[in-house]
Amino acid sequence: MHKPLWFARSFVPIILTAVVATSLAACGNNSSGGATSGKPSHPVTLTILDAGGFSSTLAQPIINAFKASHPDEVAAVNYPARIQAPALAGQLGAQESSGVVTTSLILSGFDGVADCNKAGVVESLNSYQANYFPNLDANYLPAAKSFNALAGGNAMLFSTTPSGPIFEYNPAKLPNPPTTLDALRTWIKANPKQFEYANPANSGPGRTLLMGLPYLLGDSNPADPTNGWANTWAFLKDIAPSQPAFQTGTGATMKDLANGTVTMVASTFGWDINPRFLTQVPAGDKAFELQGTTFVSDGAFMMMPKGLDADTKLVVLDLMRYMMQPAAQAMLYDSGYFYPGPAIQGITLSMAPAASQAVIQQFGDPAFDQDIANTKIVLPLSADNLTTAFDLWTKNIGGLTH
Repeated sequence: MHKPLWFARSFVPIILTAVVATSLAACGNNSSGGATSGKPSHPVTLTILDAGGFSSTLAQPIINAFKASHPDEVAAVNYPARIQAPALAGQLGAQESSGVVTTSLILSGFDGVADCNKAGVVESLNSYQANYFPNLDANYLPAAKSFNALAGGNAMLFSTTPSGPIFEYNPAKLPNPPTTLDALRTWIKANPKQFEYANPANSGPGRTLLMGLPYLLGDSNPADPTNGWANTWAFLKDIAPSQPAFQTGTGATMKDLANGTVTMVASTFGWDINPRFLTQVPAGDKAFELQGTTFVSDGAFMMMPKGLDADTKLVVLDLMRYMMQPAAQAMLYDSGYFYPGPAIQGITLSMAPAASQAVIQQFGDPAFDQDIANTKIVLPLSADNLTTAFDLWTKNIGGLTH
């Protein structure tokens, strides 16, 4: 696994003009039926609420293509500013209580899904599966199917990545990167302030590293940060004095890598490929995976709020079905933001728009696909345990740098 890098989460998506082919439906045909069926009485305006950073980076090109090909269903699409996942359930609950539901479709990571499930503010999709998504479980990639099952039918996974952890480095300063975790520990301690990861609560690579370490270290229960992470907490305490002050986000660590402040940073597949495309890290920088790595997946979900009017519900269900079709799934390769991106089986890069193919061919690494195929992929922590892990990190690790 070696290639250059470039990125900061001020992501600039590729403009994709491909129109998704409805003939490639993976999750049922184009007829509606069952609990909800037919076409709306008039085109509706959709409002897409993003609580995971997935609108501009993954979903918007697909949603815009749906609008263009369904003028009888969609009059306009609004994309309000992203909100943070902890605020999602409260905002939806307030809309439902007021009787004025302005949100049409929600995009979120699993943290937002878990909160919405607890609050009961999104509609179950189970009653619509037979008519809108009849082959969903069979078409999911195995890791995606397991991840989607955690939502309990109240959300649908539409994009996934094995994520990491992987490590980005400057080969001019580090010609032979470590290959094992013990070697990494030795290198970090021998080269103070040259390895960096950001606060896990605000960083995808930071939290992926945090969740991946228990597998690398053989902890007793990688799913339990309170009682099962003795080795992980010991490792992080051991290396913390050799690290610079923790940055608040991944973009800052990439900037430090680019300007030579550090030699190595924690990363993920998306933070390797997409940053190179955005030319924010030197083209000669590379990435590696440690021996014994287990990848911790990440996912993007869509949910339908309670309280939608009948016309809007019809359109949202049709949009969700559309987003699970092969041609729409192929658009998720995008510019590598969530690499690979598709959640269903059989979606190859050759099916992606030409712009995506060009980005992945230039900035991707063939070894990534081999690593993904040959490395165990596990689900991330539950929302509650992830919050616990963040709290423990803040309490016991966050103040230890010098």
